[in-house]
Amino acid sequence: MPRDTVTAPLISARDLTVRFGDTTVLHDVDLQVNAGEIVTLVGPNGSGKSTLIAAILGGVRPSRGRVERAARLRIGYVPQRLVLDPTLPMTVARFLSLPRRASAARVDAALAQAGVPDIAGRQMADLSGGQFQRALLARAILEEPQLLILDEATAGLDQPGAAAFYRRIEDVRRETGCGVLMVSHDLHVVMSASDRVICLNGHVCCEGTPEVVANAPDYRRLFGEGTRGALALYRHHHDHTHFHNHAAGHAHHHGHDHDHSKDAPH
Repeated sequence: MPRDTVTAPLISARDLTVRFGDTTVLHDVDLQVNAGEIVTLVGPNGSGKSTLIAAILGGVRPSRGRVERAARLRIGYVPQRLVLDPTLPMTVARFLSLPRRASAARVDAALAQAGVPDIAGRQMADLSGGQFQRALLARAILEEPQLLILDEATAGLDQPGAAAFYRRIEDVRRETGCGVLMVSHDLHVVMSASDRVICLNGHVCCEGTPEVVANAPDYRRLFGEGTRGALALYRHHHDHTHFHNHAAGHAHHHGHDHDHSKDAPH
């Protein structure tokens, strides 16, 4: 997959406001994602995370503000869920060739990069939850994305499965140089894989490196004091695996609650 050198932000939102009727879902949101950077959106239910992703993808029109994309930006998207008719015979290889046919070599390469090299001949209906999400990731990889967007892509996975999935995302970023924007509720797991975290609650409450955000008063107030210790423990245990190239951090404020338990081994 080609590494494209993009110096300007891959995507940016400026003063983004979204209203549905009389309800303001997002208010004056600023966001940008650069090449090679993993940015994670966290926030409570109803905080506008999925609406922000929809606005970035062009599915929701802002009431005010704008979204700017790099010229000819290629985006790969992994949704929270995709429901397929379980009675419909469809192999993984066939699924990855819709709507545009992909060669067997490209399918195999995408599945290998997604971490499931041996499932091309399997029926989609027979995949485990983790395998299904890896198939969706492979489909996104086939787009040769400069920007990979994931909306709660691990929602149906247990914590070890989610941790393994995020490590795979780190590998894809390292191998391709793409930028990554992901929404997650797996706070300490996903934050450990992030260069920058943005806490959203209708507006940007807190932004910075995981350590900066974990120490932000609003984050701890909204998501609990325990989240700070869980993040520190997770990063101490796993930090040797992470590739970071964006060290700067600063804070506005917000948060989210999660438990810390044992994650899948490397």
